[in-house]
Parts: sequence; C-alpha cells; structure tokens
Amino acid sequence: MVQRLAVTEKAMEVVRQLEQQYGELMFYQAGGCCEGTQPQCFEKGGFYPRMNDVLIGHVDGAEFWVDRDLFEYWQYSHFTLDILEGFGPGGFSLETPLGKTFKVHYRLFTDDELEQLEPVTRML
Repeated sequence: MVQRLAVTEKAMEVVRQLEQQYGELMFYQAGGCCEGTQPQCFEKGGFYPRMNDVLIGHVDGAEFWVDRDLFEYWQYSHFTLDILEGFGPGGFSLETPLGKTFKVHYRLFTDDELEQLEPVTRML
C-alpha cells in the first residue's frame, strides 16, 4: 500500500522534542481560517476533528487529520510534513514557542500509486 503521508527528518526531530515536552500528540490541517492550511500540532485530544474529517496517516504514532473539505481538494496528493524556521500565521501550534512552524509539501500521486493507495478513515 502507498502511504499518503511522509515526514522529513528535521520535522521528526521537532516532533520528538514536542513529545518529550507534551506527551502524545496529534496533527490537524484545516482548510482555511486564521492558520490557513498550515498543519497544527496539538496535545492528543487538544483538538476534536469534525464529522467526515479524514485521518490520512500517523507521525510517530500521532494521528494526522485533514479537514474534510481540504481533503476533497487534495485527496490525490501525497503530503510530506516538514518544519521551517520562523513563525507561521497565528501561532496555535505547539512548535510556535520554538520559533518554528510545520509545513506540508504536496505532490500528485502517480497513476500507479493511485491504484495502491492506503484507505483513509473518516471521523464519524
């Protein structure tokens, strides 16, 4: 099966740092509002996905949820979680006090990958 989500080594270093500080984590990528489409990192249970939001994968065991409407637009794309120096717009995410911000890079799946995509889970 082809996974929908990957994580860079730099992002993984920050995730592990946040896990040590906060415990279990979760990610949510909204489709707009004050944070734009930046992925947000929360303590597990610190954000509640809405009905039909989509779980596309895990980051070191932490669920990575995507807004239902955003997923409809990006469902044919692979997500790679990365980290950048500097502050994103807003600052609700746990990495903000570190002077960093999570970012997702997208690429379209190939036809072969689309045939082998792992299934997603939708919030009920």
